[in-house]
Amino acid sequence: YQYVKEVEGEEIDDFLQEVWHAMEQSVLNGLKTTGILPGPLKVKRKANDLITKRLKNEVSEITENRLISAYAFAVNEENASGGQIVTAPTCGACGVLPAVLYYMKERHRFKEQKIIEALATAGIFGNLIKHNASISGAEAGCQAEIGSACSMAAVAHASLFNLDIDKQEYAAEIAMEHHLGLTCDPVNGYVQIPCIERNAVAALRAVDACGLAFFLSDSRKISFDVVVKTMYQTGLDMHHHYKETSEGGLAKFYEGDEHETNCW
Repeated sequence: YQYVKEVEGEEIDDFLQEVWHAMEQSVLNGLKTTGILPGPLKVKRKANDLITKRLKNEVSEITENRLISAYAFAVNEENASGGQIVTAPTCGACGVLPAVLYYMKERHRFKEQKIIEALATAGIFGNLIKHNASISGAEAGCQAEIGSACSMAAVAHASLFNLDIDKQEYAAEIAMEHHLGLTCDPVNGYVQIPCIERNAVAALRAVDACGLAFFLSDSRKISFDVVVKTMYQTGLDMHHHYKETSEGGLAKFYEGDEHETNCW
């Protein structure tokens, strides 16, 4: 955060505050809205269900997963319906970072300044990926979008809990490494299936990545720089069917509302 402030100046706090408020509002708008998303897929909004429904005698781990997922669904459903979101890093991966930050704010009562500092730190890692590789699904597959978002969220989470820079870097590495090879195959070209649910899964992974980094950073073998380089080369090698063209993957085999696989 101090590096960001030195480079960008004092006014960066005002900008990041505006970014955070937009993220918060997209969560809140998405949580309260129900119905069907625009487009021929007729995808039902699920954020409200996730925030209002709970298991009987629900354990805390399930509650955490449900709430983080709800916040991610909320933001991506706003994106899918033309609402205001923050492209951090992209529209298709816009729900990961807000979901983690919003949950941590609600759960641990972090002050807004702490959230702003976490956003600044996440931004550094996002820009490193953008500069040295890609955040574009059309160029490098979904690993570039959702992998980057997961790395940014993992770093933000680590920053909130004052983990040192080595642990922050390792959290980002873990988050990216386990999205390597992920295809971008939006059904019918809409950023709905599998994109919305994928953001929720990535948000949960970001929290887990931070936890692993806390305990294992001293013995790890792979650096963030190496995994970013690997992601980019993997993306360049990937067939164009799996890079936002909707010509492969789920986009090819999805057959409407059938719930059972019937490909063979």
